Amino acid sequence: MTEFIVSWIVKGGYLGIFLLMALENVVPPIPSEVIMGLGGIAVARGQMEPVPLLLWGTAGTTAGNVFWYVIGRRVGYARFRPFVERHGRWLTMEWSDVERVQHFFHHHGGWVIFVFRFMPTFRTMISLPAGMAAMPLWRFLVMTFLGSIIWNAVLAGAGYYLGSRFSELDRYVGPVGIVLTVVALGYYVYRVVTWSPRAE
Repeated sequence: MTEFIVSWIVKGGYLGIFLLMALENVVPPIPSEVIMGLGGIAVARGQMEPVPLLLWGTAGTTAGNVFWYVIGRRVGYARFRPFVERHGRWLTMEWSDVERVQHFFHHHGGWVIFVFRFMPTFRTMISLPAGMAAMPLWRFLVMTFLGSIIWNAVLAGAGYYLGSRFSELDRYVGPVGIVLTVVALGYYVYRVVTWSPRAE
């Protein structure tokens, strides 16, 4: 897999970075930690420049998140209600929860989008409720771009610092994402097992 990504970076350059980062946010086959980390290594080797790497990578991240935002916007707030009422247990939520989320996004959605860009497990899927809450597109784009460029700079900087030692990057960044994913899955299972409608 590593050789495949390196091949994309070498042959596709900044456009390859854009496409991989966009794909990572739609159907994540390759973590952004790996993509931007290798991009940072390419910068250390003189094969890329840091500013274009960050801009293209962040543009790809933003484009991938717009995909989920559009889906949420098209499904809409009201049309989502029958789905929530039918599958409340697996979603571990009720319609009143959705109403609170919509209200929260109308007042503080921008900061939620920004902060969640630093969370490996949730940084993509937060775009779905943002679209459903009809968060203004310009605000979604700005907060997504700002949060993502900071996170991508950290990843690329780690790759640059470690140079060609990719295994070191994977050693430090990979376990963090794994731990957060396991915690999130464990919490979800707990919610499903213990969930019951408030009406009961």
